[in-house]
Amino acid sequence: MKNYTVRRFEPHYTAAWNAFVSTAKNATFLFHRDFMGYHADRFQDYSLLVFDGEKLVALLPANRVENTVYSHQGLTYGGFVLGNQVKLGASIAIIKSVLHFLHSNQIERLQLKTIPTIYTTAFSEEIQYVLFLTQAQVLRRDCLSVIDLTQPFSFSKDRKQCVRRGEKAQLTIREETDFAPFWEQILRPNLEKKHQANPVHSEAEITLLQQKFPENIRHFNVYHNDKLVAGTTVFVTETVAHPQYISGDASKNELGSLDFLYDYLIHTVFKNKHFFDFGPSHEDNGRTINEGILFWKESFGAKTTTQDYYELETAQYTRLTNVMV
Repeated sequence: MKNYTVRRFEPHYTAAWNAFVSTAKNATFLFHRDFMGYHADRFQDYSLLVFDGEKLVALLPANRVENTVYSHQGLTYGGFVLGNQVKLGASIAIIKSVLHFLHSNQIERLQLKTIPTIYTTAFSEEIQYVLFLTQAQVLRRDCLSVIDLTQPFSFSKDRKQCVRRGEKAQLTIREETDFAPFWEQILRPNLEKKHQANPVHSEAEITLLQQKFPENIRHFNVYHNDKLVAGTTVFVTETVAHPQYISGDASKNELGSLDFLYDYLIHTVFKNKHFFDFGPSHEDNGRTINEGILFWKESFGAKTTTQDYYELETAQYTRLTNVMV
């Protein structure tokens, strides 16, 4: 089995890292260093690069907490980022090299959250097979509600009624780059009231990210008689449109503003994407489901796919020694 060289990320690798992300079979703009860098002060970066000689063949966006390395905790999904030409045997050797590197540097555990298959441009489940070989433990499994836009789907009667309600109210939708009205008037007050929480991204952070990734971060507001009543910020990848934030004011049910907005996004703006990802409806680390939110998402025609979180001991790299016989 081939041995690979594993190196910690350093700033001089930035260009090589970003170039690799742009062509990898299971990467999105979230793995770009400009995206990862917005919250660099919150995490101890422990990202890794894997080389075959001087050729970069894999990445692991990651951070460290004490003696555990995590798929970067500031990202929605993660795991090993693999080149298009990396096959199963090479994947096993690459992950073995990373585990050996971590073990040699007194890292006892690795926690991985996988990238859902809807975000990849090619099959890349070699990682899950290696996790099986190393006896990794499933810590969590999230259910994502997703519409496959390439297949027939339909809104429920209730959703159609709400869309017509928005049409009757003459709601208008505008794509905008000023996040302040939505953040200040709707999103932050709603999160504080319902969950005693703030958005993961501050208004300044999401504005900075949108400026760096204008094709990948798009924002839409809904107006009723020129008053802002709802909005959404959508993260866009090659295959998926995913509303990262969505919220409406107290009139959302009366006006049907959120349903009206989703109808526009699904049938007009992102109709040529492969998937529309509503995201999870879970609580308690995936062990319970918010039934009302799940019902709402499924009434648009969404079906379920999953995202797994794993933990394994780095010492288990020895289990990958004689896999290929």
